[in-house]
Amino acid sequence: MAAVTVAAAERDRLRPVRIWLYCIALMVLLMVAVGGITRLTGSGLSITSWAPISGVIPPLNDAAWQAEFDHYKLIPQYQVDNFGMTIDAFKAIFWPEWTHRLLGRLIGLLFAVPFLVFLLQRRLNWNLAAPLAGLFVLGGLQGVLGWWMVSSGLENLTSVSQYRLAAHLSAALMLFLALIWVARSLEPKATDRAATLGARWPIVILLLLIVVQIAAGAFVAGLKAGMGYNTWPLMDGALIPSGLGAIDPLWRNLFENALAVQFVHRFIAYVIVIYAAFLVWRQARAGGFGGVNGWLPRIGGLILLQVALGITTLLTFVPVPLALGHQALAFMLAGATIAYLADLTRLRW
Repeated sequence: MAAVTVAAAERDRLRPVRIWLYCIALMVLLMVAVGGITRLTGSGLSITSWAPISGVIPPLNDAAWQAEFDHYKLIPQYQVDNFGMTIDAFKAIFWPEWTHRLLGRLIGLLFAVPFLVFLLQRRLNWNLAAPLAGLFVLGGLQGVLGWWMVSSGLENLTSVSQYRLAAHLSAALMLFLALIWVARSLEPKATDRAATLGARWPIVILLLLIVVQIAAGAFVAGLKAGMGYNTWPLMDGALIPSGLGAIDPLWRNLFENALAVQFVHRFIAYVIVIYAAFLVWRQARAGGFGGVNGWLPRIGGLILLQVALGITTLLTFVPVPLALGHQALAFMLAGATIAYLADLTRLRW
């Protein structure tokens, strides 16, 4: 009885930590959505310098706005795509990027301060404090990657490098998944009498497929590949279009050929649907969806919704609301999958 009381008290001490981690994960998801807005509206290159401290203050008068606009006029995006734009039009693309960067700073602050408070309250032991500190470093790295991405579009390109965009988005995904994993791992260890716990490796494979698909989606976004070949299920009039290997060497087509990049994104989606359907069928035969396995049909439903949203986004030539929903839902799908994996891991020990 005493052991139960001690365990309950320990759970209560960690509950604020779990809530805090889930809130940070939600903020990361919000930041990804705002980042999608900057990409879809061409706002990401509107701020041409990186000032982690002073950059929190936007231009406050006409002279400051004009100076910021003059810096923007020096980059290829203005000279090629936006030549002659007014300062009011510049302000419209400035604010999404400024908000995106502000959110990054806020996430860092809202991570660091509660982390120090929890340390002082002795809610965190070393085994927990060390990985949490690692998450803080990963968040800081995300800021560095963000500037590295932006800098690719300041000299020779009119948009950012698709390679750097994929790295930036993938790092955000890793941070998001790590936050959920740690939070789920802090739930009390217990047995799940309502479910037969299966092997974890099939869910690991599903998660890896989703992660690869999100990275592939970043290349689609970076090349604006979704603005072409807006038919489904045929692509350029065929199930397997010609021109997939137009670039030499062949591997570059996976990252630089808009036709091939979109085709790969479609193909991975089909693989995920088939594999997830197999997992649902297998679990239905093995013992149903009681307890922790209730995650599986929810994940299946999210996958179908994501496929429908992706097809609709493509057929309607990538409207901003649908494109943002498609990106956000991809992160939520990955989050649900790692939550399932974390619960399976926690309940097996």
